[in-house]
Amino acid sequence: MSDEILCVGEILWDALPEGLFLGGAPFNVARHLHALGEEVVFASRVGDDVLGEEARRRLRAQGLDAALVQIDDSLPTGFVRVALDSDTGEPDYEIVEPTAWDAITLTDALHQHAEAAAALVFGSLAQRASTSRQTIQRLCETDALRVFDINLRPPYVDRAVVEHSLRVADVVKLNEDELSRLRDWFGLAAGPEAAMDDLATTFGCQAVCVTWGSAGARLWQDGVCSRQAGYAVEVEDTVGAGDAFLSTLLSGLLDGRGGAPLLDLANRLGAFVASHSGALPAYEVGGLDNIGRLPLPEHPSTE
Repeated sequence: MSDEILCVGEILWDALPEGLFLGGAPFNVARHLHALGEEVVFASRVGDDVLGEEARRRLRAQGLDAALVQIDDSLPTGFVRVALDSDTGEPDYEIVEPTAWDAITLTDALHQHAEAAAALVFGSLAQRASTSRQTIQRLCETDALRVFDINLRPPYVDRAVVEHSLRVADVVKLNEDELSRLRDWFGLAAGPEAAMDDLATTFGCQAVCVTWGSAGARLWQDGVCSRQAGYAVEVEDTVGAGDAFLSTLLSGLLDGRGGAPLLDLANRLGAFVASHSGALPAYEVGGLDNIGRLPLPEHPSTE
């Protein structure tokens, strides 16, 4: 087994008011992991078109290998129209379909990377279509740490897909709204920490992490639940903030860290991203311990 982290799933262009930004949750996670000094490889599929060519060029320019980004000769590169709430910066997504990342195929090279990886990061959105779903499910037949990023984007909310992914996952990351949905689906306890304990026990997870936006996050590990407050910043938009959080969380878990100190680092990088436009603002840290040096614009006083 290597130290490599394999991130697999959607890559797409977010059409924000300020322009086009390359994104997609697993791509964002891969990019942030790279910035944190992790050895990471990203797998997806783009169209044989201008946006696909530019996506692969930017992938390489940001220090990631594009060898596992497949090229589809019939389906277009992923594209999402994003509308931002003028008060909160929360995004509303219109995800175009069908698209190339719906057709990620299981190649020998992709299978070999999954077999050798230290961790495999996958989500629910990329499993909306059968081809990519079957590929991801096959990749999960690995001894790597399997990290499931629940990413419920209506109308792509499939209980069967989420349940199957939970059963193979070692680490689960979700937000408060998604926890509420899982509580209804699986009869989890009412309180947040009790619900996390139920979720971990029911599906055999090593760790469950729930984000509460500016209120911070909770992390359940081996029966112990930690909580850490968030950072109050002037929010530009929240696109990609959860992906930055997950990258920090995973990097820390692989380093043997946990609890409130790890949540604090994850919250800080998430807040930094939320205080800038787009999912991938430029920054240099090189490792977890340097996240604390990132400048955070304070939220204007309400007094």
